[in-house]
Amino acid sequence: QVQLVESGGGLVQAGGSLRLSCAASGRTASRSTVGWFRQAPGKGREYVASIDRSGRSMDYADSVKGRFIISRGNEENRVSLQMNSLKPEDTGVYYCAADINTRKFRLDPARLDYWGQGTQVTVSS
Repeated sequence: QVQLVESGGGLVQAGGSLRLSCAASGRTASRSTVGWFRQAPGKGREYVASIDRSGRSMDYADSVKGRFIISRGNEENRVSLQMNSLKPEDTGVYYCAADINTRKFRLDPARLDYWGQGTQVTVSS
């Protein structure tokens, strides 16, 4: 079991920054890859980024590469998403997810084992 709690969403102007945090707890939290997805109004859930259990392997969607940074503090099992140079198209509900199987994040996200409740990010133009 893994419990995920997101925080840090809010309203920001285009070009600004926000930092999201996902606190992961539970028996397998330290052995799980943790990632972020987002969902804009009227659209499907979109992969954003993920980081493996070691904290040394990160992966990003092309739409956020060079602007977002995912990091992990393993002592706390806390995963952060630093979002810079934000654009209005980054608006959406951001969800944290966790799974032992890293490949699911790109290949089969609907079957990821654990999800957080989501946090709203709004970027105004």
